[in-house]
Formats: sequence, C-alpha cells, structure tokens
Amino acid sequence: ACSFPLFSREMCGRTACTLAPDEVSRACSYRNRRGRRRQPRWRDGDADNYRPSYNKSPQSMSPVLLSHRHFDENAPVDEWVLASMRWGLVPSWFKEDDPSKMHYSTSNCRSENILQKKSYKDPMIKGQRCVILADGFYEWKREEKGKQPFFIYFPQTQKTGDRDDPTTSARNKKNSETACPAVEASPDSTEVGQEGDASGEWTGWRLLTMAGLFDCWTPPGGGEPLYTYSVITVNASPNLESIHHRMPAILDGEEEVRRWLDFGEVKSLDALKLLQSKNILTCHPVSSLVNNSRNNSPECLQPVDPNSKKNPKPTASSKMMKNWLMSSSPSKRKEPSTCNSKEEQESKAKAHRKSPKALQQWLQGANKKPRTN
Repeated sequence: ACSFPLFSREMCGRTACTLAPDEVSRACSYRNRRGRRRQPRWRDGDADNYRPSYNKSPQSMSPVLLSHRHFDENAPVDEWVLASMRWGLVPSWFKEDDPSKMHYSTSNCRSENILQKKSYKDPMIKGQRCVILADGFYEWKREEKGKQPFFIYFPQTQKTGDRDDPTTSARNKKNSETACPAVEASPDSTEVGQEGDASGEWTGWRLLTMAGLFDCWTPPGGGEPLYTYSVITVNASPNLESIHHRMPAILDGEEEVRRWLDFGEVKSLDALKLLQSKNILTCHPVSSLVNNSRNNSPECLQPVDPNSKKNPKPTASSKMMKNWLMSSSPSKRKEPSTCNSKEEQESKAKAHRKSPKALQQWLQGANKKPRTN
C-alpha cells in the first residue's frame, strides 16, 4: 500500500467500488441485440476474487465488464460477462516470470498513444476492450498547502417526490435507462440476483463506466493465466481540469458501453472515436485519509470542507451517496477485506463514533454479516 498515489502524474490512480458481487451484476443489466434484458453473470470463480473497497489502488482486483466471446468463442459477441481483473496491464508478451518486474506503469493508457505503444496497440487491435466499473475515482488537486483529494463520480439524483425520503431510490428513471437500467424477468436472462429478484429496478448507486483495455499473461514457466487491465485516459473536461489535466474516458449510457464492448461489429478505429472528454461528472473534496490505500472505510468518501473542520453543506449528489449507503440492504453488502489488527479495529470504532448517522447504519449492517475470505 502507498501513502500517496504512486501514479499522481497521470491518472486515474485510485478508485472506489463498494457494491457486493451480486449488486454489481444487477447494476449493470443491459439489452442485447434481440431487445432482451439481461444481467451479466460473473465468470466462474471471479466473484470470489473481487473485494468491495472504498479505496482501490493499482494491483488490486476490480470488476470489469466485457464480451463473453473473449472466454467462449461460441458465445454471442453481444453477451456481456463480469470478470475480476488486476489493475495494471501486463502484456501477453512479457517475458519475465514475475509481473512486478515491469519497469513502467500500465495502470493508465493515454487515448492518444494507444496505437503507438505495443502494450496497448496489440490488445486494441485484437478487440480486447473492457469497461472498468467503480462508484467513482479519486484525484488530487495541487494547492499551496499540498494536495487536496476529490472523489469524482456520475451525478446521483432521486425520483421526483421522494427527495426527502432517505430510503428511496438513488437514481431517477433517466439514469436507470442509461448505464445501469432495470432488469426484467426473461427466459434469456444470463443470471438473476442471488435471491431471484429479477423484476425490481436497480435503485442503488449509478456505477461509473470507464473505457479500458485488458490482456492475458501466462507465466513463461507455466501456471494460471493473469487477466489485467489499464484505464484509458483523455484530456480533462472543463469542470475537472482545475483538479487534474487528465480524466478517465467515460462511456455515458448503455449504447456507448455496448459499442465499446462489441468488438465484432465496432472495429478499433470506430471504437476509438468513443474516447472523448465529457463534461458530465461531479465531485466533492474528501479527507486526506484516502491518501493511504490502507485506509478502507466510508470516511474515504465523506465530503469535507478543506477550509474547516466542520462537515460542509452536502450537495444533492453527496446526499445521495449517504442515502444509498443507508438504504441498501445490509445482507447484500460485503464488508471490505481488511486486516483485523488492533490499530484497525480502533480506527473502525472511531469511525463509528464520528461518522454521520447514515454511514454508522451502513457499517452496523455490514458488521452483522461480514465477508469471509
């Protein structure tokens, strides 16, 4: 773990993804070419390799969406599947026996250089395109007193009339029809939720969908193949350029996600046209706790006022973050994997005392059914 982002000159170098595996599947339902609503299933065993986290850094495992055709040549190219991949692309041609021996960072790749660098050109030409899923990402703004971290994500809105109800939907109908639309019961559903709930609309956090490339590396001496990815970056949008000059290439809505993943119908040069700077994200400043990737608690996402010790007046989207954490089913959520050291136990107890009521309820719910490794 690092005490400050190792890849601060480029981005993005830190994300958060707090949904449990079954929630990720429900949040990313899609419509195939025949118009049938489906939930992407997890590739065998990959759901167990993914750990929800408020503070993910390179080398960690994250949920990635891609065409099932990459794993099964007989699968429809428009059938999506979820996989757990390691952040930081290891090229298939890498000859060393240990990926850590790579002497350059591949956590990000610049959209402008994809076809100039072999590490990214080969996967791009082969159609190895994927979508990295996250609640949002962190970025650091240079200031006189140091660097101020921000959490950046899709704006979250409530349904009209439910604005004061903290247990209602974290997304309105418009959002539900874009990146993470509702799933309908169908004989063609790839997989429904673990409890068979295929009829309800996904009302949780709208996941950020970032364009990426992946590759599969096998140790020269033999062994299990390692799937890894790189987040593609573009120039920052006008509302984010004061924080950092780069941002992830965001795919806004199901159609853009479909075109990026459909390597059969959408060729590489056409797919590259999707990699544009989009002025569609929102953000808020967060605590310097996130600077250390060992810190993994809701406080990493908590809005702060950099100029005051008091909590700032929450925005509509930051309210939705708290509401989503409180209203989601505790039994569905999995507590992020952490070491049970005395120091961390004391830190968690302190978080219980200081966190807002919503985050306290989330933690208490998660503690009733902790994730086992």
